[in-house]
Amino acid sequence: MSGPSVSGENPAAPPPDAPTGAAAPPRGASMFRSSAIFSGLTMVSRLMGFLRDQVITYRLGASATIAADCYNTALAFPNLFRRIFAEGAFATAFVPAYARSLATDGEEVADVLAADAMATLAAATIVITVIAQLAMPWLMYLINPGYAHDPVKFKLAVTLTQIAMPYLPCMAIYAHLSGVLQARGRFVVSAFAPTLLNLVMLAAVWPQANAITAAYAASFAVIIAGVLQAALLWWGVRRSGARVDMRWPRLTPEIRALIALAIPGAIAASATQINIFISGNLASLTPGGRSWLAVADRLYQLPLGLVGVAIGVALLPRLSTTVQSGDHEGAQEAMDEAMALSLAFSLPAAAALVAMPFFLIDALFTRGQFLAVDARHTADALFWYGLGTPAFVLTRILNQAFFARQDTRSPMRYALLSVGVNIAAGVGLFFLMGVAGIAAATALSAWINVGQMLRALVARGHYRPTTAAVARLARIIAGSVILGLLLYAASQTRRYYQPLLFHRKEIALAVTVMLGGLIYPVLLFGLRAITLTEIKAALRRAPRASKGETTDALPDNPI
Repeated sequence: MSGPSVSGENPAAPPPDAPTGAAAPPRGASMFRSSAIFSGLTMVSRLMGFLRDQVITYRLGASATIAADCYNTALAFPNLFRRIFAEGAFATAFVPAYARSLATDGEEVADVLAADAMATLAAATIVITVIAQLAMPWLMYLINPGYAHDPVKFKLAVTLTQIAMPYLPCMAIYAHLSGVLQARGRFVVSAFAPTLLNLVMLAAVWPQANAITAAYAASFAVIIAGVLQAALLWWGVRRSGARVDMRWPRLTPEIRALIALAIPGAIAASATQINIFISGNLASLTPGGRSWLAVADRLYQLPLGLVGVAIGVALLPRLSTTVQSGDHEGAQEAMDEAMALSLAFSLPAAAALVAMPFFLIDALFTRGQFLAVDARHTADALFWYGLGTPAFVLTRILNQAFFARQDTRSPMRYALLSVGVNIAAGVGLFFLMGVAGIAAATALSAWINVGQMLRALVARGHYRPTTAAVARLARIIAGSVILGLLLYAASQTRRYYQPLLFHRKEIALAVTVMLGGLIYPVLLFGLRAITLTEIKAALRRAPRASKGETTDALPDNPI
């Protein structure tokens, strides 16, 4: 029996009972429907995350206490690696390799690959965790140099980060098992798992009256939630029929090849997260700065998670299949659809973040220990993050065009260049604009990364937006600009209509957002950026596969 493939190919994974050698998904399968279901499943956990963040900012504050900065530091270090492993390496290397092995070698061989990969990943992250915990008193000077002048804050940051570090191996295993389920067309468990984190942290933080004890409770809650999430994914994988058993790590030829493919892909897919991590280092020089960036990060991560990740998950199998079969027209069509969908959802989100950043932050977070001055500084950063939001989402989409062609090195080079730009611009703008300058540098570096990838794809003949696609994008941009102007007007006149809504800023924001959500589709229809026929076609279920075929739509009853 041949060994599992570790190439960058990524045909859509057949269901467990599909015959080996299942055919590729038909071009007509709906990327919109797959993305919408994935996003819908994620929405619950995102909303719970907002509630969690509101409770944490209420208890911990930002500039008023040292607890918030220390807690956000504790999460930043393991989260950097979590996002690299979860959203980089496995999306670009493991999932395609496992899906290919399922289709060509059968479940038994594919599950051996998955077990060896999980053992290697678990061992590596445990080693990283132990080293980081032991070295944290010295690493903190590198992670947060601004804390060095305050011994109490420095010590608390070290302790909380040491407590939170075991979250890394738990989340690495969770990400790996999510990849196994994704390759088998199962999404529900992976999408639900973050809700456990939110529930555990809410239960831990809400009873705490003191900011320091709340920070300790939140850090310990992260570990508990990580264990529960990994256990839930383990159950989901077993329920799916996969047998990914625990074993000692083995550097087999397949694992070596997987690592070689994963490392550059992980770096490429994690450029935004690396930039955010570097930004946090600069923000540590300002009391409350890291917390301001962390709160702003929560808001723009919503469209990134719901749109960029979801469409990227749906795009990669379809794009890989068209590339492997030499179907240039199909690849072009997939990219055009992904670009239009991603901007149709990310541009109105960006418009809201740019048009009314203070309204958003004030209504959602200003209460308890999170003061009005914190809301103002956070809003300044959110404005610049809003300008970069479309670029953050497009980075996810454009990466797939390289990954589908087994090219992880090119986007890695572009990502590293964008990191260099972020460092240089971040230092300069920080001293000119304060913490808002850090966010501006992150947005600038993201757009530079997008520009490099687009230029390379066009030069290589891999992708050039069609005239129809460009016209549609122009209409989407026009609709988003009009929406942004309306939201800006609503934000500026808030003092007139908020008293009519029980003087509650939360209700005023909810009404404004709902009206914006109703107006935007009308604008799209009015500008003919989308038609009713296209909506019906996008929502239509992909044709059920005949024997020997599969589709990229989600199964009727996914685990």
